[in-house]
Amino acid sequence: MLHAMIMAGGGGTRFWPRSRAKRPKQFLTFSGDRTLLQGTVDRLAAQVPPERTWVITGEPYVAETRAQLPEVPAGNIIGEPAARDTAPCVGLGAAVIGKVDPDATIAVMPADHVIEPVQEFRRALHAAEQFANDFPEKLITFGIRPTFPSTGYGYIRRGEPAGTRQGVNAAHVIEFKEKPPAEVAEEYVASGNYDWNSGIFVWKPRTILGELHARRPAIHAVVVRIAEAWGTPAWDDVFRASYETAEKKSIDYVVMQDAAKDGKVLVLNAPYTWDDVGSWLALERGNPQDADHNTVQALHCGIQTTGCVIVGDAGRVIGTYGVSNLLIVQDGNAILVADRKYEDKVKEIVDKLKSTGRGEYT
Repeated sequence: MLHAMIMAGGGGTRFWPRSRAKRPKQFLTFSGDRTLLQGTVDRLAAQVPPERTWVITGEPYVAETRAQLPEVPAGNIIGEPAARDTAPCVGLGAAVIGKVDPDATIAVMPADHVIEPVQEFRRALHAAEQFANDFPEKLITFGIRPTFPSTGYGYIRRGEPAGTRQGVNAAHVIEFKEKPPAEVAEEYVASGNYDWNSGIFVWKPRTILGELHARRPAIHAVVVRIAEAWGTPAWDDVFRASYETAEKKSIDYVVMQDAAKDGKVLVLNAPYTWDDVGSWLALERGNPQDADHNTVQALHCGIQTTGCVIVGDAGRVIGTYGVSNLLIVQDGNAILVADRKYEDKVKEIVDKLKSTGRGEYT
């Protein structure tokens, strides 16, 4: 049966000041009335019931996750006692789900993506499940055809076709590439042979655990030890004592890059639009602009103001005069003003606040 594992442990520091340590990005609403986390579960609901939905988040966020997802069994929401990147997280989810359902197929995804239309995502997920059943030794990922030469995304180089399911094409993966400089990104897009790496995967638990065992046996040993304690009185103690010892590495670095070189990865051509909501400029892609090309989620009074993203709390007015291409975000006790070309540098403000003893604002 198909299970879903949602990774919801990120801090979302690029969305400061709305995203804070106590209220990270996945719990925020950027359009509509559902948070990013809730939207992720909503997309899956037609194919994965709540009892087969799993969320791995940070320990401090368990209560909020349960409050936002009352339909998901409380025991399916697991709080990491320490942040260890995606390799231990993915391994833990596979080990626990594999213990509950050894023949499972697992769809793994972050909690903070925007994907439309939902029906096309569901079609792609159905296709990926079929590929996983037909080729259980493969690791399957979703590739997004680039619409511009992004330097903020990793890339996947496609090889020979691997078949079609549900009208969705798959190809063998030649290699994963890290986030490239601008000129290299332009070459990738121009070639037509590269997809953006969406960070969404489908696989059998025994397959990903086997790859983890072969490539990072220490991480494998940790997650298996923890999973063996699942459902027993020793769970909390074993989880806390063991998980913090796991190496902090991403699943792309630990498994996917080398597995692709060994011919073990398939990439599906995603038939939907995708946004990883990585920075404040994502609001422009999900919301309309005014006549001056501003994206406004605030009470705003602007004169000669163009190309800005302006966000604020209800009941507070933001006035602007003679400014262009700025990020202006007011949230509670903090205000961000930045040139939009530095959208990916906002997290450095969070780092500086912490290093200068002002962590209460982060």
